[in-house]
Amino acid sequence: MEKKYYFLKLVPRRPTFAQDMTPDERAIMMQHVAYWKKFLDEGKVLVYGPVMDPQAVYGMGIVMTDDEEEVKALIAGDPASQINTYEYYPMRAVVKG
Repeated sequence: MEKKYYFLKLVPRRPTFAQDMTPDERAIMMQHVAYWKKFLDEGKVLVYGPVMDPQAVYGMGIVMTDDEEEVKALIAGDPASQINTYEYYPMRAVVKG
């Protein structure tokens, strides 16, 4: 089966989230980083990290999966999905180096 690529966007609960996380939120976000790092090491995640949008910082990732259900499962397993919202979009084409 050919792999599919998805753009994931982690939308914080408030525009200032990156600047004023509570200690509990910071701990969850550290778990979030560790969660995605293992998939990066496996090659399932191609890249992930914060986007410094002047309006509000958000997280992004590009994942390679078998199907949309796998994307949903990855998102559901992320500790940050407890306190933030995810959006995801299929990528029509991918150019790799």
